[in-house]
Amino acid sequence: MPTLGQNQYGKAETRIVKVTREGTTHHLEDLKVSVALSGDMDEVHYSGSNATVLTTDATKNTVFAFAKEYGIGSPERFGTLLARHFTESQPTLTRARIRMESYAWERIATPGEGEHSFLRDGRGVRTAQITHDREEGWEALSGLTALTVLNSTDSEFHGFLKDRYTTLPETRDRVLATDVTALWRHRWSGPQDATPDWNASHAAARGHLLDAFARTYSYSLQQTLFAMGSRVIDHRPEIDEIRLSLPNKHHFLADLTPFGMENETADGAVYFAADRPYGLIEATVLREGATARIPVDATNL
Repeated sequence: MPTLGQNQYGKAETRIVKVTREGTTHHLEDLKVSVALSGDMDEVHYSGSNATVLTTDATKNTVFAFAKEYGIGSPERFGTLLARHFTESQPTLTRARIRMESYAWERIATPGEGEHSFLRDGRGVRTAQITHDREEGWEALSGLTALTVLNSTDSEFHGFLKDRYTTLPETRDRVLATDVTALWRHRWSGPQDATPDWNASHAAARGHLLDAFARTYSYSLQQTLFAMGSRVIDHRPEIDEIRLSLPNKHHFLADLTPFGMENETADGAVYFAADRPYGLIEATVLREGATARIPVDATNL
């Protein structure tokens, strides 16, 4: 006889923009929030009884109401408020997972006319996931995605395995580019612990990822990934684990020989930026003694 396995439900991708006004100076917070709830849900699946089900419309309304009543501050803080509310206010809901994307906006200077104009920041998207389970406790994951970076030199790739299908030439100087997706787990057991400065922690981790990418002389994207993750672990004691997903945004020298032109010269070169297919490098970097808990496919969710 079939039995019910793991299940969850909720409202996905609720978009919320909060404007805070301080006179003529305005502040903008822009989030996408997805709520997933689990608990006593057997009967709704077996018989269609909705007696234990909080409507997904109510979860959406809660997101908007909490943004107004309690403010956002950071995705992690806001996710904690929501997760605690759902698991503590409804006896049938034992687990809540809140996933968020935060979109940054830059202020457009308008001297003498009030500070209320903004430009969408294209330097990546901040992410967070807060999970509360009554039995297993709390988990806080922070991260980022769509952070595009490029080194125009200081990257090599050679000495790799070769077989009858290998056509890629070795190189001692190449363009290395990637779209960084990263997710890191905090050493935090929930609101009963001292609350981290989520914004400062995220800014510092992002800075270390960028610094390691720029400073690492790369012989492989795997080496660069490990250097990036290691720098975060070494410099941020509140972080125990980081998962990185780095697509290799290939740049190939354009063939200009049909035009009687030499491409790669002392004054530069022209490259073809390939869209796909692309190499995909993924790995987890852990603090010594820590246990990996971020799912291997988490950065692709």
